[in-house]
Amino acid sequence: MNEWLNSLSSGQQFAIFSLLKIVIAIFAVVLPMVAYSVVAERRISAWIQDRVGPNRVGIPFTKIPLWGLGQPIADGIKFILKEDFTPAHVRKAYFWLAPAIAMVPALMTLAVIPFGSKIGAQDAVIANLNVGILYTFGIVSLGVYGIVLAGYASNSKYPFLGGIRASAQMISYEIAMGMSVVPVLMIAAGELPDAIANSKNWSALLEGAGALNLSRIVAYQADGIFSWLVFKQPIAFVIFLIAAFAETNRLPFDLPESETELVGGYHTEYSSMKFALFFLGEYAAMIAVSAMMVVLFLGGWTLPFAGLNAPAETIGMGLIQVGIFFGKLIFFMGLFIWVRWMLPRFRYDQLMDIGWKRFVPLALANIVVTALYLYLTHTK
Repeated sequence: MNEWLNSLSSGQQFAIFSLLKIVIAIFAVVLPMVAYSVVAERRISAWIQDRVGPNRVGIPFTKIPLWGLGQPIADGIKFILKEDFTPAHVRKAYFWLAPAIAMVPALMTLAVIPFGSKIGAQDAVIANLNVGILYTFGIVSLGVYGIVLAGYASNSKYPFLGGIRASAQMISYEIAMGMSVVPVLMIAAGELPDAIANSKNWSALLEGAGALNLSRIVAYQADGIFSWLVFKQPIAFVIFLIAAFAETNRLPFDLPESETELVGGYHTEYSSMKFALFFLGEYAAMIAVSAMMVVLFLGGWTLPFAGLNAPAETIGMGLIQVGIFFGKLIFFMGLFIWVRWMLPRFRYDQLMDIGWKRFVPLALANIVVTALYLYLTHTK
C-alpha cells in the first residue's frame, strides 16, 4: 500500500486523503451525531415534560434495551420502509431536488471546520482553506434555497407560505450573523500572542495560513481562557448565537414550519426519505453552526491547561483534542434542545423587528466600537 501511495503524485495523494476524510467525517462522525442528537432531543424533552421518552429500542433480536440507544436505527428503517409518495400536483423535478439541497450545505460547511490540530501526520480538518470563514458563510447561505425550492415545488399554499417565511427569516439573520463576526476577525487577524507566534509547533500548523483561516482564529485564542473571543466580544457572541437559532429554524424562530399555522410548513407534502433528508439537514445545520461557534468564540479544540493549548505531537493527544472540540459542540447542541422546549415561538413581526431593528444596528455599533478601540490601542 505504501509503495502504491508513494508512486502517486502529491496532487493524487491529496485527493485520495481528502476523499477519505470526507467519507469518514460524514459516515463516522456527522451522521451518527445527527442520529443521536434526535435521540438526545427526545430524551431531554421527555425529562423536561416529566415523561419517560424512548427507552425501549436496544440491540436487535435481544431483550437488552440499552437505554433506547437503538432508536436511530429503528427510525431509519421506518423512514426507508415508508411509501415515498409524490403528490400529483407538485413540480416533480424541483420537489425531488429540494431535500438534497437542504442537506448538502451543512455537510459542506463542516469540511473546513478544524476539529483538532493533528491526528498523526494528518491535519484534523478536511480542507484547511485560507478563506475558511468566507467559505462557511457562503455555503451556509445556500441552505435557504432548499427550503424555498421545497415551498415552491410543493405547489400548495402552506408549503409556499413556509418557503416565503424561510427566505425572509434566513436572509435577515444572515446579515446580522455575518456582521457579528467582523469584530472577531478584526481582533483575531492581528498579531498572534508571543507564546503562539514563537512556538515551532504552531508555526508548522499555521504555515501559509491567512487571516481568515479558521485554524489561525483558534491559535489566537490558545493563549489562555481570557483570550477566548467570547470574553473579548460578548455582544458578537450573543448576536451570533441568537442568529444561529434563526438560521436553523429552531424555536423560538421556527416560523417556516409553525405547525399551528402552516400544518408542517415547507415539508408538508414530503414523506419517507425525502422528509428524513430535511430532518437530517436541520440537525446537521445545528451541528455546523455549533462547530462555528466553538471555533470562533470558545477556543476550538484548545483548553488553557495541561498542554492542551498546543498542536498535538501524538495520536493520543490529537484524539483528546478532538474530544475537547466535540465536548464544547455538545454543549451548544444541548442549548439548542433546551431552548426549544423552554421558550414559546415569536410572532412574525417580532422576528423581523429583532433582526432588522435590534441586531443589525447593534452589530454595526459593535464593529465601529471595536475598530475605534483597535485604532486607539495600536497608535499609541
